[in-house]
Amino acid sequence: MPSLKELRNRIASVKSTQKITRAMQMVASAKLKKAEEAATAARPYTERMEAVLANLAAGAKDLPNAPRLLAGTGKEETHLLIVATADKGLCGSFNSSIVRLARERIAKLQREGKTVKIVTVGRKGNDQLKRLYGGLIVSKTDFLNVKQIGFEQAQDIAEQALKMFENEEFDVATLFYGRFKSIISQVPTAQQIVPAAAPEGVETPDLKGAVYEYEPDEQMILRALLPRYVAVQIFRALLENVASEMGAKMSAMDSATRNAGEMIDRLTLSYNRARQAQITKELIEIISGAEAL
Repeated sequence: MPSLKELRNRIASVKSTQKITRAMQMVASAKLKKAEEAATAARPYTERMEAVLANLAAGAKDLPNAPRLLAGTGKEETHLLIVATADKGLCGSFNSSIVRLARERIAKLQREGKTVKIVTVGRKGNDQLKRLYGGLIVSKTDFLNVKQIGFEQAQDIAEQALKMFENEEFDVATLFYGRFKSIISQVPTAQQIVPAAAPEGVETPDLKGAVYEYEPDEQMILRALLPRYVAVQIFRALLENVASEMGAKMSAMDSATRNAGEMIDRLTLSYNRARQAQITKELIEIISGAEAL
């Protein structure tokens, strides 16, 4: 049984840990509101762009001069996986759930004989993936020195992916990220961004029989719109990741704080029992000594 000194030291150590987890929970709670507002504000623009893309693509995808970002290369042999996670841990299973989804996709593609390339966005995803698939990682990006993630970071990642596509380094690109649903729910999501395809469930606008004439034509609009669409999707994923990370961290630190409190209660009970036993033993020794005299 641990001594009283050891129990006191353990109680003090757990109390210090509890203070840290409570502080981290409060910080995550403060950051969550701003991150959630940013992610929510980005959704209408992204969803509207998806609807416009779906409307334009419906008539231009099968044309012989359709943009390659829309029509694709005509094959699906090489896949680029852009795996976006957080740079820091202590946020529950947020990072590992995204990486798990990416690993499942990698294993599936490799079983089909496809070539896989990986671009990691976020230090945690890179650390987890390089253990098994380090040879497949062609690029890594983190935001440890970035105070606030903006469209500039998403644009850099999009330009890198588009340059690889122009150089025919891959045929299909899929983006992995955590979609923020609530504080206790972050959904790992995989979305194809090259060739550009509106996600399932996106409804094209009801024109009520009207016919739009585009100036310039659909192909020219798509050539300008598609690169921006890729950047916007990546930007949205980064914002969703930040909100998801804060929500997961807030939930994880809340659980850690409560667990620390329960551990303190158990250690305190053990300490009181040990102290009482020691006092009883000393009394017995005193009484026994007095009776011996």
